[in-house]
Amino acid sequence: MASLSLAVGNCGKGRNAADLSSEFVPHLSLGSEFLTKRLYGLNFKDLGSPKVRTRKKFRIGAEIKKWKKQDYPWHGDIDPDTKTPLKYLSYFKPLDEKPKPVTLAFEKPLVNLEKQLIEVRRMAEDTGLDFTDQIYALEAKYQQALRDLYTHLTPIQRLQIARHPNRPTVLDHILNMTEKWVELHGDRAGYDDPAMVTGIGSIEGRSYLFIGHQKGRNTKENIMRNFAMPTPHGYRKALRMMKYADHHGFPIVTFVDTPGAFADLRSEELGQGEAIAYNLRAMFGLKVPIITVVTGEGGSGGALAIGCANKLLMLENSAFYVASPEACAAILWKSSQAAPKAAEKLRITAQEHYRLRIADGIIPEPLGGAHADPFWASQQIKHAILDAMAELGRMNSEQLLHQRMLKFRYIGGFQEGIQVEPERKRNMKPSEANTPPADLESELANLKKKILEAKGPSDPVTIQVLEKLQEDLDNEMTKAFIAMGLEDKVESLKLELQRAPNPDQPLNKSLQEKADKIMQEFKQKLSQPGAYLGLKQKLYTVNMASRLIELKNKSEKIKTEVNQKIPTTVKAKIDRLKTASEKLRIGDSLDTNLVEEVEKAKKELEDVLRSANLEIVGTRKRTNVAVPPELEEEVAKVNAEIKEEMERAVTRSGLSEKIEELKAEIVKDSNSEKVIELETEIREGIAATLSVTPVKKKVES
Repeated sequence: MASLSLAVGNCGKGRNAADLSSEFVPHLSLGSEFLTKRLYGLNFKDLGSPKVRTRKKFRIGAEIKKWKKQDYPWHGDIDPDTKTPLKYLSYFKPLDEKPKPVTLAFEKPLVNLEKQLIEVRRMAEDTGLDFTDQIYALEAKYQQALRDLYTHLTPIQRLQIARHPNRPTVLDHILNMTEKWVELHGDRAGYDDPAMVTGIGSIEGRSYLFIGHQKGRNTKENIMRNFAMPTPHGYRKALRMMKYADHHGFPIVTFVDTPGAFADLRSEELGQGEAIAYNLRAMFGLKVPIITVVTGEGGSGGALAIGCANKLLMLENSAFYVASPEACAAILWKSSQAAPKAAEKLRITAQEHYRLRIADGIIPEPLGGAHADPFWASQQIKHAILDAMAELGRMNSEQLLHQRMLKFRYIGGFQEGIQVEPERKRNMKPSEANTPPADLESELANLKKKILEAKGPSDPVTIQVLEKLQEDLDNEMTKAFIAMGLEDKVESLKLELQRAPNPDQPLNKSLQEKADKIMQEFKQKLSQPGAYLGLKQKLYTVNMASRLIELKNKSEKIKTEVNQKIPTTVKAKIDRLKTASEKLRIGDSLDTNLVEEVEKAKKELEDVLRSANLEIVGTRKRTNVAVPPELEEEVAKVNAEIKEEMERAVTRSGLSEKIEELKAEIVKDSNSEKVIELETEIREGIAATLSVTPVKKKVES
């Protein structure tokens, strides 16, 4: 085809209205070409006369454009008897060049075996010698190594396989599965998103509507397909096709392979979130079977927008996640290097999804991934789709809707037939770095009791308590360093310490400065009010335990010294003191001789203690008198009444709010002025409560 346009313009002066308004547009057909000629501002009388006025000047411009005949969707000379007209129905064509092999990081141990195998085959071809046994042995060794490697893959390794550049795309699978296929385009709102492909294809004589994210097979295609990240136009295009399928009764098969929806400014302006949300709602109302197959990676809402299905199937090495492991690691651990750890915690693999009953089946892949044998992988997907359709085909529209609803309700934790609480309680895990302390007073009381009851510093109970405290403190310190973003700095400092020739020597100046800087930053962030409460509690507990153990050791030391200095005669008198105390406890009276003997033993004991450089502050009498059971019951009853009366008085006086405020301030900083003021105010209020007449009478009673 060709186009010729001629433009003639009047460039002279003195043009009149007739000159400017004249226009002549003839069309000439020249075989397979077209000529289009336009003349502007030309007076026909001047053209027809033998003379043309010289003051009139004309300019003629001509342009010829050629184009090829469009060969989509049908080729011009297609053979009507052909059995495979698929390549004429899509822009998707076989690549001119075979993609280059890509070796993943964890596959490098296989490279050496592969090189040896290639070298032996080359030697066999060059020399003509028989290396059949060596080739068979190397092939068996290679296959065994490949089997061992792909049998024990980690989550991050499976994700790397799902992202493999040579992994078959959605259109590869569709063309391998279908007998007929025609691609449909456009969202009927002015755009056709190439990242989302839709069309109708037939499998074993039945028509299906296929929808999927399309990645590129090379850099050029990836740019054209936007790396399978759809814009709002793509999701609206998918929704349009779903409505067509619902209207005509076609089962819907969707393929998920996207890192997520495209998150640029323009997509947000066009309503990316609204388009995804609309798809989620609409898919739960479609009355035809929906099957979703995750062929690669499924990222967040961009994948779920075409994934609300009756059956969710996943390829063996595919992944489905709410956030990529790299993004999760950057948020939680401030570094994408922790992606392997995040991949394990996120449970993104097909095996985890099947165990959690999110996925309904796992489709096997050949050893080495789907890119090792794309056609075989596509046939496995085809068989899985047919099996799922055999089950869903027995359901009517209402049953399909109900089954789809129950599937997602189960994922959300709801079970049919069980009454749902109006306000459901969720056991959310609190932030580890800012976990408020539990009952600190009871914890310290138990700790003090254990340490004081121990028989010495080397007592197993004491050692066990200290080890547990130290372990808890180490865990809290690790969490705090990670939350503060200091983990990488600490690891770098550890590596430098390991490289030092003699780690036992003092740190050099540069390492000491780095360590001091890290500790300074750590203390600064730790001192923030309300931050890292769990760590502050553990530090306070460890300090308290250290002081208690120190006091325990001192008391044991003093006891040993005193026992060494006490004579045998005094020890006998101490035994007499114990006997007298026991008699007093049970209510027996002491005779005069025993009283004098007790007083004498007390003076001798005081002299011994002074000789051990111990100061006698004073002595007190024990009041351990046996109380009758009836009186004990009466005392317990009165105490309960006093407690109730005090609680009512505290509530009336508004002290309960002050007490809660005091608890909150103690959590923030137990030594602040606010805490002291609140304690004083509460004590005064309690004292005023005790002066109330009913309470006072019961206390005196």
